[in-house]
Amino acid sequence: MAGYDDRDGKIWMDGALVDWRDANVHILTHALHYASSVFEGERAYGGRIFESRAHSERLINSGTAIDMPIPWTIDEIEAAKLEVMKANGLGDAYVRAVAWRGAGEDMGVSSMRNKVRLAVAAWEWGAYYGDAKTRGAKLDISKWKRPSPETIPSHAKAAGLYMICTMSKHAAEAKGCGDALMMDYRGYVAEATGANIFFVKDGEVHTPLPDCFLDGITRQTVIGMLNDRGFTVHERHIMPGELEGFEQCWLTGTAAEVTPVGQIGDYNFEVGALAREISDAYEARVRA
Repeated sequence: MAGYDDRDGKIWMDGALVDWRDANVHILTHALHYASSVFEGERAYGGRIFESRAHSERLINSGTAIDMPIPWTIDEIEAAKLEVMKANGLGDAYVRAVAWRGAGEDMGVSSMRNKVRLAVAAWEWGAYYGDAKTRGAKLDISKWKRPSPETIPSHAKAAGLYMICTMSKHAAEAKGCGDALMMDYRGYVAEATGANIFFVKDGEVHTPLPDCFLDGITRQTVIGMLNDRGFTVHERHIMPGELEGFEQCWLTGTAAEVTPVGQIGDYNFEVGALAREISDAYEARVRA
């Protein structure tokens, strides 16, 4: 497949559809230098974006959190996403909405005079972790930690928060792993580089408390599904040493969907019945 800068199709930018190859920004775009950017990753199934409005709402809230008010309404963002999918003839697709500070009068840390821009792209994208849904993903343990919420608005889906995720995933891939588990600044289990994490022990589910990282939309959906099925879900701080006692594990995220985990560092997990049940149930739900 061609690189993401060299494809046929249309991308929505600042209110209009443009040819894919013409969806460019200037080299002095503020976001390129100072990470003034927020984004959403979404999946469409059969022409319908799962939890689309929740994603648009979070995009607006993320912009506000990093002092970058986005000058489009939720309804306008929703319409743009549907327009892009229609223009590209997509039914099952990954949808990326991104807002950023563009080039303008300011080229320092301060950027209040630079226009906030918005784009929406969509493309076909298969399983994020390849065949891990059947055999279980293999994770490294990252040396980088999720930062304190006193250092950055950790509830925002902001580009700058992903720098250490990229570094962690590169290190993991070099070891033959598909992703990396990250701890938080206190040493508690946090999340993977682009997905939340769940564990099973004695028929009950445990998942890290999202007090310094993103409370994912898929994470919230899966917790609701588990509650509806009568499972006890513990949202709590989890110490790394507890990994040895967990029986099953899975990741959740828009890209990851629900992906079982077979190994984290030296710890092994069964790709068990509950992980498979929730993965299958989530697949049925998004396509309902």
